Amino acid sequence: MPSTLSESTDPYCLRPGEATELLRAHPWRRFVALGDSVVEGMCEPTPGYPDVQWVDRLAAELRAVRPELAYLNLGRRGLRAHQVRAGQLAPALAAEPDLALVVCGGNDAFHPAYDAEAVDGELTAMIGALRDAGADVVTVGMFDVSHSPAVPEHLRAGLGERMRRLSAHTGRLAARLGTVHVHLTDHPLTADATLYSTDGRHGSARSDAIATAETLRALSRHLAESPRRS
Repeated sequence: MPSTLSESTDPYCLRPGEATELLRAHPWRRFVALGDSVVEGMCEPTPGYPDVQWVDRLAAELRAVRPELAYLNLGRRGLRAHQVRAGQLAPALAAEPDLALVVCGGNDAFHPAYDAEAVDGELTAMIGALRDAGADVVTVGMFDVSHSPAVPEHLRAGLGERMRRLSAHTGRLAARLGTVHVHLTDHPLTADATLYSTDGRHGSARSDAIATAETLRALSRHLAESPRRS
């Protein structure tokens, strides 16, 4: 059943003025995003929600506070984790980011032969290189797309197990490597059909709006816990 909410009335989305308050005087000037279709932007339009994909929305909110912010989105659909590292890490480092988002592994987890340790290795290499270059890194445990009504019933259990394993592994890497981690997998709405697109692989504009809110709140907590940079 379609949601009757809009972003302005959705209790899980940003309130008016909240983004500015969360990011007040943030220090970041160069934002780079690495990943697959989730980063490139494949959300399905939803009435009442902005038709602006998640990472572009993050950049826009960061720029609202610092208009000089440079933004580079390297995300490309269909890539596995090793392809993201091979094709995107070098240009990401060349951009000299002070804030980077890394989201991949979902395409690996869609396959029954998903190798969690191999994906961990690729994520570790990317996060480590970006952290060593001085960037704050954001990682994400994504919504569990196995709840999408478009996923065939006979695939649902296996896909859900792999997506939750990817999320758990990413969360442990985040704790070990010191990233700003956004955990969406256990969000109260993760099983809500309105979060997912009709292709059974991606999210809706509602899920992107919620992901934006959760990411900005995680960045705000990071700022509160970290020494200020000019």
